Amino acid sequence: MARIIGALATSHIPAIGGAIAKGLEEDPYWKPFFDGFGPARDWIRREKPDVAIVFYNDHGLNFFLDKMPTFAVGAAPEYRNDDEGWGIPTLPPFKGAPDLSWAIINHLVDREFDIVTCQEMLVDHAFTLPIKLFWPEGGGPLTVPVCINTVQFPLPSAKRCVALGRAVGEAVAAWAGDKKVVMIGSGGLSHQLDGQRAGFINKPFDLKFMQSMIDEPEWAAQYSIHELVEKTGTQGIELLNWLAARAAAPGPVHKVHSNYHIPISNTAAGMLALEAA
Repeated sequence: MARIIGALATSHIPAIGGAIAKGLEEDPYWKPFFDGFGPARDWIRREKPDVAIVFYNDHGLNFFLDKMPTFAVGAAPEYRNDDEGWGIPTLPPFKGAPDLSWAIINHLVDREFDIVTCQEMLVDHAFTLPIKLFWPEGGGPLTVPVCINTVQFPLPSAKRCVALGRAVGEAVAAWAGDKKVVMIGSGGLSHQLDGQRAGFINKPFDLKFMQSMIDEPEWAAQYSIHELVEKTGTQGIELLNWLAARAAAPGPVHKVHSNYHIPISNTAAGMLALEAA
């Protein structure tokens, strides 16, 4: 049977990809961010997860504002990256895990989630950067993309994203594949890129949210979407991906490591690695 070994979470700012491509990990501006990944990478090398389920949000590469599904799950043998216009080099395709994808899709439908099933799927920096950050030498795991709309209102509630994560975790636990599975939440933390609050960061909320992921994983689900936007900024709502990933790794967890650094490209950059107890 498949075993869920934990959850990882990280910010996914496009500038991170540019820094990696230019070899700027030791640059004083970037070093505090990249140094935070060392213990998580050590844990990954030790545990060797076979599959990563990535909860993320698309930025227009695969879905655009005229067609924005609330939830979409990839069911392809591979997922291609493509040029987003950021000047980040395009990466080789990421291998899929179609058998697990279909197990998740069928279970979500049984749990009354109306999802979009994608047998072809482009993946942008929100998907590629976590894989590159946690597996910097390459050789990453098989992948299953789970895309959550955090872009075009109406957005799914935090409670609904927690329920989605739980259902994904149930599907993985029931899957007959003999694999180690890690959940990844991609996005956030607090930031707003436009409007009167451009540059907004809420450090106290971010730190409370990161702590809640360890010992009170449904804490943020008490807030409505509009309340979360008020507390985190328009793009900070990407924390929905963290919530879903944590909910998909049920039960108590131990913190392997965390890192919080501000600002990176006007964004509160967080990283969290949790091991299933």
